Amino acid sequence: MKKMQFITSALASVVALTSLIGCDTSSGNFADDVSFMQKHTSIVVLQDGEAAVAVAPQYQGRVMTSTYDVKYGPSFGWINRPVIEKGFLSDEEKKGKLEEHIYIFGGEERFWLGPEGGQYALFFKPGTKFEFSDWTTPPVIDTEAFELVSKTNRSATFEHSTELINYSGAIFKVEIERTVKLLDAQEGAKLLGVELDKNLQMVAYETDNRIINAGTNTWDPETGLLSIWMLGMYNPSPKTTVVIPFESGSEKELGTKVNDSYFGKVPAEHLRVESDKLFFKGDGTRRGKIGISAKRSKGIAGSYDAAGKVLNIVTYNQQDAPYGFVNSMWEHQENPYSGDVINSYNDGSPEPGVAPLGPFYELETSSPAAALKPGEMMKHVQATFHIQGSEEELDVLSRKLLGTSLESIKEAFKK
Repeated sequence: MKKMQFITSALASVVALTSLIGCDTSSGNFADDVSFMQKHTSIVVLQDGEAAVAVAPQYQGRVMTSTYDVKYGPSFGWINRPVIEKGFLSDEEKKGKLEEHIYIFGGEERFWLGPEGGQYALFFKPGTKFEFSDWTTPPVIDTEAFELVSKTNRSATFEHSTELINYSGAIFKVEIERTVKLLDAQEGAKLLGVELDKNLQMVAYETDNRIINAGTNTWDPETGLLSIWMLGMYNPSPKTTVVIPFESGSEKELGTKVNDSYFGKVPAEHLRVESDKLFFKGDGTRRGKIGISAKRSKGIAGSYDAAGKVLNIVTYNQQDAPYGFVNSMWEHQENPYSGDVINSYNDGSPEPGVAPLGPFYELETSSPAAALKPGEMMKHVQATFHIQGSEEELDVLSRKLLGTSLESIKEAFKK
């Protein structure tokens, strides 16, 4: 019987085992989170004025969290303190625990590689079953540290080399390059194509992520391709709503508006789809995931935290995708290059009586499938913005960037 496990977020795959690691993932402000993390791992802090981001080399150069006020400001990344505090375990210590499959450190932007499932999966070894017991996060995006090769006050560059084997037995020798750059207000405004009111507070950063074919064979669609996959984990709230604008048009021409069946269809009280945009709850109370295809994508996704009056924006470099986007479903796939380019995940209890993993919510983007000749490179650039201010000021940005008013966002699930 064909398994209908529509799972593209490895983090969600382990929700049901949360009780094994506990759920005390509370964080303070940015300064509190950085102080905590520095007790357990190396943290690189990039700063421009009061804006700052905290990056962890040991965790693949991931942005753990960020703020617009380095001393007193909020911490935007979800931090899994129990796992960070515990650190890496021996093979014997990992038995029967989540760390057999993944170390869930948290962090608001991390470097990953796809696909997760399917005949070209990176998370299943050849000959295994597409079942959780056989699912394992590759060490390169789980336990291996990236080397910090250069740093300035506002940027840090990391490098790493690895070899991967996919489910079909294809071998990939990969060079990874990742640069995290903190953007100033002028750079951020230019990238978004907007004017920013001087009263707004913002932290913005851009990551340049590259994979290079370091082997002697061309990466072939017939034996599997890789993609760069960026995932961000944010703190949820009852008043946080994800907003993703998309191209309107017929499904015959552009395909399905929204893929909302990753964990079973998302109910109307958590997802509202209009002709050119969607609203999705980021409250961390119900597990669900949605995706937008490349044909529909406008290259942007966002969320609004009405309680904190914070507009969150994620953009990426849209580029040609002659080989499509990798598909991560846990099954042998009829269309292995029909995956989504933007995703959002909302954490929550997978079943009655079972605690959520975080809770948290995610915004994710992916690069095209990389059919690279030896020495060739695929680049995926993602930018993240957290903007705080009055609703009058933020409404102007929301209308321009997300195609909707703040009032519409706040009222999306009250109708």
